Amino acid sequence: MAISYMDYASPTAQFTFDLKNDLFFRKDARNYINRLSINDLNTLGNTSLLDIYLTIGNIVEPHLHQNASELVYCISGAAVVSLINPFTNQLLNFPIQPGQVANVPQGWWHYEIATVDNTHLLAIFDAPIPEAIFGSDILRLTPASVWAHSYCLNESKVKETFAPITTTAYIGPPKDCSRPPAVGTSTNLQYRQPGPHQYR
Repeated sequence: MAISYMDYASPTAQFTFDLKNDLFFRKDARNYINRLSINDLNTLGNTSLLDIYLTIGNIVEPHLHQNASELVYCISGAAVVSLINPFTNQLLNFPIQPGQVANVPQGWWHYEIATVDNTHLLAIFDAPIPEAIFGSDILRLTPASVWAHSYCLNESKVKETFAPITTTAYIGPPKDCSRPPAVGTSTNLQYRQPGPHQYR
């Protein structure tokens, strides 16, 4: 949707942008995210996108967008888009390959895991600047005492478990993770079903 107050005849109207000029996050040379928002292209209107590059087993960490829906389009490679339906409390897993999409409604908890190397995803949002709440921030910013009290956990073990999470992860696992992958391959993660129960 176009912005009604935009003067498209203005010399300041921008109609093109190179996403390489707005790096959102880089884990390494093969796992990174470029972005496009109204801050990059002032004629964009109520849309924005993330250009996501992943290698096998890398994950766009669990998060939600409180102000936007997200359409995940697979350009190359393959991924599983997983989300929790808040109406049924079910974890849903949608494998996508080139030309396929998965839709994540606004406010739904979700994540994407690459199942092959050289995966390229395009996340398209219906907001000029999508906002996000990331799992790593929820884990590290909620006091360990609150987690322990809420779920009858050992507070010192909660602190120890979450101690390595010092910043927003964006793409996980962290580069310095020394933990071996899950049983089988790291891509097994997206198929474990528990059953019913701001980008700038």
